[in-house]
Amino acid sequence: MTNPWDPDRYASDRFYHDLVMAADSVLDVGCGTGGMLRLARESGHAGRLTGIDPYVAALDRARRRTDVEWCVGTAADAAWDGVFELATMTSHAFQFLVGDAELRASLAAVRGSLLPGGRFAFETRHPQARAWLDWNPSRAEDLVDARRRPLRSWYEVESVAGDVVTFTGTTAERDGTVLRVDRTRLRFLSEPALDAYLVAAGFTVDARYGDWGGGPVTAASTEIVTVARRL
Repeated sequence: MTNPWDPDRYASDRFYHDLVMAADSVLDVGCGTGGMLRLARESGHAGRLTGIDPYVAALDRARRRTDVEWCVGTAADAAWDGVFELATMTSHAFQFLVGDAELRASLAAVRGSLLPGGRFAFETRHPQARAWLDWNPSRAEDLVDARRRPLRSWYEVESVAGDVVTFTGTTAERDGTVLRVDRTRLRFLSEPALDAYLVAAGFTVDARYGDWGGGPVTAASTEIVTVARRL
């Protein structure tokens, strides 16, 4: 599906774009088709830009830009040794780290890839907002894919077990013909739980926001935006 990276349109994209442009070396974990790093290079970033993602099809599209390093792998596969000033996980990718072992291994790998004092920026949906309540067919969205086909997509929640939500995402033609159904699990960590994992992995929280404008986390926040620093 088309999903252009556009800092002029999306506040979340602007947040990460500014961080990337201010860092000499950047690792984007879960880079997808590489929109963020491609735009950084087009915007004049002259340093090292590296993206890692487990999906080969997405990286095949990313590799159309040859002046960025693209690698196949998960967050836990990040095996660089203290070379990046900044690491990022955008688009709520952090929430795909569901199991405790997977989360700990991923944080350890990201930390190891950072220079001492390097920063790790990411966001998660705040569990208090209960975003999954809106994931149902009545909230179906019409879209156009990369081949310019008119499609419709929707979500359906299967279960909520503790802080893990399991749901399906359906992509169909506008006439209702189902093309694919994907099953996903996401973890909704509270601030205290999130910070406990970060501290155990050797990070300290440098900044914490409840929205993309830099506001604090409040009882109305839908996001937990974190910039953690490697100790």
